Amino acid sequence: MGSGEYVSVSSQADAETAVLSQERQELAEDNEGELRELTQIYVHRGLDHKLAAEVAAQLSKKDALAAHARDELGISKVMRARPLQAALASAASFSVGALIPLLAGTIAPVQWSVAAVYVISLAFLVVLGAVGARAGGAPMMRGALRVAFWGALAMAATAGIGMLFGVKL
Repeated sequence: MGSGEYVSVSSQADAETAVLSQERQELAEDNEGELRELTQIYVHRGLDHKLAAEVAAQLSKKDALAAHARDELGISKVMRARPLQAALASAASFSVGALIPLLAGTIAPVQWSVAAVYVISLAFLVVLGAVGARAGGAPMMRGALRVAFWGALAMAATAGIGMLFGVKL
């Protein structure tokens, strides 16, 4: 999972680098046009034209590329794609998340181990969905049900594919 996350976030980082390079070139070739563009962004956000022009000029004087990256492209240093960080976080979270169902399958009697893994996995998906929703300020029940539904669907699909290929539990 970590390597997949690394590849995915690396692609995002490559795209960010490409658009920043293009923006850097546009600033070098048409600084005044880029200043007008930044002014229009602030006007569309609700500033009157005079104030928008002043804000655009001051931000451009300090760091024009950063102003365009943030306000035109939606890219900031804080939110830049970090492939290695994403890969490590993904690998750690999947590893930790796998421990509880693994323990359930190990502790349960052999005839109940598969059912224990499914039930415990689904229960923890409900809990994690609720916690994630709460952390994001969303309704906990909706988050819990969404994660439970899609988790159950993924487990059913995995079991179905296993059955197609003759995997015995």
